[in-house]
Amino acid sequence: MKFYQLALRNLKEVYRDKVTMLLGIVMPVGFLILFSSIQKGVQLDIFKPASLAPGIIVFCFAFLTMFCSILISKDRQNAFLIRLYTTPLKVKDYILSYTLPFIPLAILQTIICFVIAVVLGAEFTNIASASLILIIVAFIFIFLGGIFGSLFSLNQVSAVGSIFITIASLFSGAWMDLKMIGGGFDTFGYAIPFAHSVDISRALLSGKGMAGLYGSLWVIIGYLLVLAVLSFFAFKKAMKKI
Repeated sequence: MKFYQLALRNLKEVYRDKVTMLLGIVMPVGFLILFSSIQKGVQLDIFKPASLAPGIIVFCFAFLTMFCSILISKDRQNAFLIRLYTTPLKVKDYILSYTLPFIPLAILQTIICFVIAVVLGAEFTNIASASLILIIVAFIFIFLGGIFGSLFSLNQVSAVGSIFITIASLFSGAWMDLKMIGGGFDTFGYAIPFAHSVDISRALLSGKGMAGLYGSLWVIIGYLLVLAVLSFFAFKKAMKKI
């Protein structure tokens, strides 16, 4: 457990940041309440709390990418990581230290969204299974943050992170049914894992199960493994530049 002290330090850095907590916790609640109110007027099924909750959770996970990448790039910029490179810590220790502190936030986001959705009238089944899928997706977002933070400067991370959040918002299927739009929008959306995770979560929460969605599950697992490996090499590359 060589990474424990660094992970604890990163945990404190994350949760003492009021902006992080505001965006990570308050924003999902605000979105759920806002779009649930809109649904009462326009009567769109996708804006019902039961359908909206998993989409908002996945969208808000995109901010984990931003938070993680900013933390790493900031530590690279202020030479904190340079000093750490003289310690016996290995690449995997750094990755764990910068990955695990964001998981409690992802779990908290998930729980809060489900609770608020239930308060707004949603009825769920298989919450545990859906939550497991969502936490796997959270790791994907965090690994992406590790890659961005290792490769880009602090200023570049802000720009790249903003673009990424926009992409995750448009192509996750959180606000619209990509299959109804069709064309390149649908093709690109299902070439990345976010829409797959929303589809699986919605199916599990509605009681439909995984029938016909195992392909989506393999897409998510494939991205998870590939991005875990890429984050390892990205961090290793950043260490060699020192």
